[in-house]
Amino acid sequence: MKDDIKEILFSEKKLKRRIAELGAELTKDYAGKKLVLIGVLKGCFMFLADLSRNIDLECEIRFLTASSYGFSSVTSGRVNIDRDIDFDVEGRDVIIIEDILDSGITMTALRAFVAKHKPSSLKICTMLDKPDRRQLPITADYTGFICPNEFVVGFGLDYGERYRNLPYVASLKPEVYS
Repeated sequence: MKDDIKEILFSEKKLKRRIAELGAELTKDYAGKKLVLIGVLKGCFMFLADLSRNIDLECEIRFLTASSYGFSSVTSGRVNIDRDIDFDVEGRDVIIIEDILDSGITMTALRAFVAKHKPSSLKICTMLDKPDRRQLPITADYTGFICPNEFVVGFGLDYGERYRNLPYVASLKPEVYS
């Protein structure tokens, strides 16, 4: 598995430090409020786990599954959201937690999907932002790192359901996914 790695972009230490900073920022920005964190599975699980432990507020943690990639390295352009929201977000402060904001296709669909349930506020927090690949005009409210235009894996990010367990974020050798 490690032979498929081209370069480590964000080390485990760097990820932990930045996630702690994001947690402190969210704690400050939402002081006195109860947050609903909606994680976008599957890629967000490591980021959301670490982030939630760094937020010193009451948080409800929920999940949605959405994808426009499947087993490919490029978006299909079609977003699949696995089910409707089965929890109450109306009038609540909601933050969508994502592993990577890439083309913007999935996040644009997810934001509209959650917004129709009338939260009092709706923000986006992403571990990685890859603005060079954006196809739709969407930005995150909270960003861990700006990511180079590389195919990345690790810390929850996958290629064909592999590499999620790496404790860092790395670029994958092109011959692996080409």
